[in-house]
Amino acid sequence: MNFAAPLVPGRLVRRYKRFLADVIIDGESEPITAHCANPGSMLGLAVPGSRVFLEASDDPRRKLRWSWRLVEAEGTLVGIDTGHANAIVGEALERGRIPELAGFATIRREVAYGSASRVDFLLEGPGLCFLEVKSVTLSRRPGLAEFPDSVTARGTKHLQDLAAEVARGHRAVLLYLVQRGDAASFAPAADIDPTYVETFQKARAQGLEALCYACTLTPAGITLDRPVPFAGATTP
Repeated sequence: MNFAAPLVPGRLVRRYKRFLADVIIDGESEPITAHCANPGSMLGLAVPGSRVFLEASDDPRRKLRWSWRLVEAEGTLVGIDTGHANAIVGEALERGRIPELAGFATIRREVAYGSASRVDFLLEGPGLCFLEVKSVTLSRRPGLAEFPDSVTARGTKHLQDLAAEVARGHRAVLLYLVQRGDAASFAPAADIDPTYVETFQKARAQGLEALCYACTLTPAGITLDRPVPFAGATTP
């Protein structure tokens, strides 16, 4: 997935109201306000003074011209836009770059299912495969990626809906997409949301499949890179 326009570097002043960030663009003296497309806590990624990268848009319908795309943390680039996860995975599916999910005849996006949910991808023929994607940005230990970075009732509901599809005889897969380049392993963060992790473990026992892939990130774009092994759940 390539960015639509060249990214512009700057320094983060502050992130606030979840979806807003003030940034001083390199060479400028006054901050601009950028859209932050991440509803999570962004734990460890919103430190004032961090080097960030913004994308500009000339769309007159937008309230904010700038969007925050990348941040440099612990010496690596991290993609903070959760909306990019589906674009990255969709591109990889179309190119057959996820062997565990190859061979389906059709790929449909944002399909209604379960208890008033929408699955990110429905893969069809042969059979049905319900695929949910989660964007992962948290890392509190070198090389270990974690999810979630805050309590996620929505994520827990998705797990329950996916497990229900397994019970109906369909295949269901949860893919954790690590939008950072330093991941060597992945673990659910039980200390942050024990309910989510308990539900995840129960769903796995019921037949839910779980995959984790890391990305390659540059100021030009983000692409799916390699599978990442699972480690045990992170506890206090």
